[in-house]
Amino acid sequence: MTSMIQPVILCGGAGTRLWPESRGQRAKQFLPLTGPESLFLQTVQRTRPDAGFAPPIILCGAGHVAAVRDQMGAHPASLLVEPMPRNTAAAIALAVARADADALLLVMPSDHVIADVAAFHAAIGSGARLAQQDWIVTFGITPDAPETGFGYIASGKALGDDGFAVDRFIEKPPLADAEAMLAAGGYSWNAGIFLFRAGRMRDAMLTHCRAIFEAADRAVAAGMFDGDALYADAKHFAAAPSDSIDYAVMEKDDRVAVVPAAMGWSDLGSWQAVHALAPRDEADNAVTGDVFMHDSRGNLVRAGGKRVSLVGMEQVAVIVDGDDILVMPLARSQDVRVAAKARE
Repeated sequence: MTSMIQPVILCGGAGTRLWPESRGQRAKQFLPLTGPESLFLQTVQRTRPDAGFAPPIILCGAGHVAAVRDQMGAHPASLLVEPMPRNTAAAIALAVARADADALLLVMPSDHVIADVAAFHAAIGSGARLAQQDWIVTFGITPDAPETGFGYIASGKALGDDGFAVDRFIEKPPLADAEAMLAAGGYSWNAGIFLFRAGRMRDAMLTHCRAIFEAADRAVAAGMFDGDALYADAKHFAAAPSDSIDYAVMEKDDRVAVVPAAMGWSDLGSWQAVHALAPRDEADNAVTGDVFMHDSRGNLVRAGGKRVSLVGMEQVAVIVDGDDILVMPLARSQDVRVAAKARE
């Protein structure tokens, strides 16, 4: 079922919500945040060749090529290097421009956690059947809380047992709307994972965002190889408008399907999310490194080679990275970018 599927791993994010550990060439996807392997390697492992997938295409910027090669080691892969960030539509267009028309491309962010890999593979199987019928498939996460930090997908008519036609996409909602959608059912979180036939996406891009696809197509044609990496041409790629795949294609096309799945997904978008997924002791503390705790509960401490001590603290994060130390209530995790920007 998965033998024809080509993984395309998007590896270009900066991950500033996990500053100070995540920044520059040590972006979030390359860090071991939930176990011994980085989020990037966990993504690669979910679509291994021995599970029937083709070796991945990894889309990244020039600053991350060394990290990708280092972490991949002997794993077979090809790199597609963006000369500058142009958002997800242009990045995906690069992969589409290189692919055979009948190839099924599975596009995934490199920095998400999926705990239930069997459920993920089952969802991919359903999506592949729909993609072979020329649906552009997105994967929705079955919500378990009225989250306001995610976009939502409303399911329309059933497409057999494999999924649903997308009725509409919903921006990140206010709490009352999120609660109403959770109560009503038929809504999924938008995980940013896609599966489609390359020729189908090429046609959709030429219809809905021609300038993006044509710039990416020219950038691939004029690109230069360096070993396993194709560096897209900077002059041509710079002409691509910067837009997300959701805005450029998914919200405009009339044949988009969603496969809802409960697969233990997290976008690991905050230190609070890291705390929730990390191994914790009997006092609910998640600790990495040389840490002393006294009368402290529910904390996240990543010592970064320093000796860190907490006394009488609850629900705080202490993140040490070189000379940068972040201390905050876990509940304020979404404010990290303020500190990251000030310390640039």
